[in-house]
Amino acid sequence: MLLVQLMKPFYTKQEGNRIKLVFAYQYFSIRKDDELFHFIPVEGKEIIVNAETLQVENLAEIFVFQKGNRYIRLPLYQLLVVSDVHKHLQAIIETNVHMNLSSSSLENAATVIQELEEKNYERMIDYALLHRDISLFNKLQQYKEFNGGFPN
Repeated sequence: MLLVQLMKPFYTKQEGNRIKLVFAYQYFSIRKDDELFHFIPVEGKEIIVNAETLQVENLAEIFVFQKGNRYIRLPLYQLLVVSDVHKHLQAIIETNVHMNLSSSSLENAATVIQELEEKNYERMIDYALLHRDISLFNKLQQYKEFNGGFPN
């Protein structure tokens, strides 16, 4: 059994419904029989995961690990079977998915807040016109002109 010592993607990128994890030197290492082997990107260097099904899509990718002049060359599907890579991969993907969800939630919240502020501004103008409050109406118009439109 191989154990993952370190598994940290050099960078993670979401392309549509795929999450691409790219690895580089010193960011991925495994332990075999108390010996530490470090990943070297001579063949495969990325793991592609379907974000909806959480299935690895590039199972034929070859990962190479080195210790001195010895190499371990494993296809990704075999690495998933004979090691605990899936545990580390799951943690990385969950972190990435949560980060994307929270950033999209913040963007949605900002959009909703802006729409509410615009509607409130319109109601304030209607209130000023309904009550013939010229002072309030002028202040609202000045605010609109000064800020280039509705308040943000």
